[in-house]
Amino acid sequence: MPSPTLTDKVSEMIVQDILNGLLQPDEKLVVADLKQRYNVGASPIREALVQLSWSKHVNLQPQKGCSVASISLDELNDLYQSLRFVSAVLLKQAIESEDESWELAILTCYHKLSRLHHAKEGVDSREWEERQHQFLIALMEGSQSPNMLDFFNTLLTQIKRYRCYALTNGLTQMSSTLDDYEIIMKLVLAKDTKQAIKKLDEHLDLNRQQTHAVIEQQAAAA
Repeated sequence: MPSPTLTDKVSEMIVQDILNGLLQPDEKLVVADLKQRYNVGASPIREALVQLSWSKHVNLQPQKGCSVASISLDELNDLYQSLRFVSAVLLKQAIESEDESWELAILTCYHKLSRLHHAKEGVDSREWEERQHQFLIALMEGSQSPNMLDFFNTLLTQIKRYRCYALTNGLTQMSSTLDDYEIIMKLVLAKDTKQAIKKLDEHLDLNRQQTHAVIEQQAAAA
C-alpha cells in the first residue's frame, strides 16, 4: 500500500475536525485559515478540499468558495433508505457464498466491538462508530460484488458524518446495539438469510430514527 501523501494527511485532518464537531456544517473553509490551522501550504489544502467534495464532506462551488457540507434530514433519510436496500442484496449474497474466512472476519469485528463496549474506562463514541462501520463492512464482504460494496461503504461514510454530528449534540449509544449485532452475527452464521436481513434492516432503521430525532431537535432549537 502506498504511503499517504501530504494531501491525504490534510484530508484526514479536515475530516476528523468535521466528525469531531470542530468544523461545523455550512462553516466557510478559507484556505488562508486552513494553512494556519494545519501548518501546511495552500496547494495540499486546495487538493484536499477537492477530494473531500467528492466524498461530500465539503461543498466546493466555483466563484463561491468552499464550506463544510450541510446537514439535511432529507439526505439523511435517503442515505439510510439506500443503505438498507443495498445491505439486503449484499448480505444475501454473502451468506450464500459460505466463505469461512468471511465468517472469521465477522467474528473478529464483533469481538472488537464487544471489547470496546465492555471497556472499564467507558466507550469512546468515535471509536465505537468506527468499529460499527468495520463490522457492517465485514458482514457484506463475502458478497462478491465489489462495486456494490464500494457504494455501501460510501453510504456508511456519509452517514458517519451525520452520526458524529448527532453524537456531538446529545445522541447516546444504545446498550441494545451490541445485542443487535450479536443477534445479526448469529443469524448470519446460522445461514438464516431472511431473519438476518430483517434484523439488520430493523437495526439500521432504528439508527436512522435516533439520528434523525437529535438533528431535528437541534434544528428546532436553532
